[in-house]
Amino acid sequence: MTIMPGHFNIMKKTLILLMIVLTSNLVEAQLIKDKSINVQIGYGVSVPYYSFDEIINTGFFTQGELVLKVASWVEFRPYVGFIMTSSNGKDFYDNPTNEKATSKAFLLGGKARVRAPIPWIAPYFEIGIGTSIGKFETLAAFNNFDKSGIIYHIPFSFGLELGKNNNVDLGFAYYFQPSVKQYVGAFALGITFPISE
Repeated sequence: MTIMPGHFNIMKKTLILLMIVLTSNLVEAQLIKDKSINVQIGYGVSVPYYSFDEIINTGFFTQGELVLKVASWVEFRPYVGFIMTSSNGKDFYDNPTNEKATSKAFLLGGKARVRAPIPWIAPYFEIGIGTSIGKFETLAAFNNFDKSGIIYHIPFSFGLELGKNNNVDLGFAYYFQPSVKQYVGAFALGITFPISE
């Protein structure tokens, strides 16, 4: 039986994928101390990078995260979320404007959280990388975008974990979307539920 070069590449890729899966399970068993689920809901906003009028379009935000605790002060957080904002045709001061920055998108990605490991009030910040899937419109001083599809975003968050076990989360979450020159974000409240294994 002769192995064709194409079959060899497929076998090689399959072997590499199998090695990655087996290795990741071993690493996870040694690296991850605790797992939990964090659910957030909040007041969503979208803002253009540059505008003449000061505009903040508002809406709704929700997100779920798988919390993978590596140490008392660092966590990895894969996430899936949704944001929807719309324009009312007015700027921040309630004056009429044609400028706007709106998003209706699913958010997917991963981030790392660094936190102060103290009970009751623990400050934190997060950064990561992700993708937004949906419809984006930015009509502002120097930009005019009307896109649908998949774009990348950079998540950045900061806030406080509250309670004896730090299971209540109150913070600001931002997702910078450079390809449409806007950022979306939220003032959000979250609750963390432990996953029993």
